[in-house]
Amino acid sequence: MKVNTVKNKSFTFSIRIVKLYQFLSEHKRELILSKQILRSGTAVGALIREAEHAESKADFKHKMGIAQKEISETIYWLELLKETDYLSQEQFESINADAVELIKLITTIIKTTKTNIRNQSLTINH
Repeated sequence: MKVNTVKNKSFTFSIRIVKLYQFLSEHKRELILSKQILRSGTAVGALIREAEHAESKADFKHKMGIAQKEISETIYWLELLKETDYLSQEQFESINADAVELIKLITTIIKTTKTNIRNQSLTINH
């Protein structure tokens, strides 16, 4: 069976986000930003799972595009948490590195899918 790297990494990232939420709400008593990052950070993996069962390549690309927006939003919340001293530089760098890796993977998948859709369209039209 083929290993789905983005699926596995997004699930692991979601686990880290849940633990970050627990840390922020229990130890830092931060309830608003922590819920924002919980929502966007876990949505990434859920959207990637949805994309696995897309109805078409266009639907797959659309779902991955939403996942890309969610990971971008998550990076925003991470940066905000760092700048407001809820996260140390070390904590930020660790989880942000995973987020940046995910956004790169998702972006590559979207670009490849667009190329495949375009190539398939050219093949059908000729």
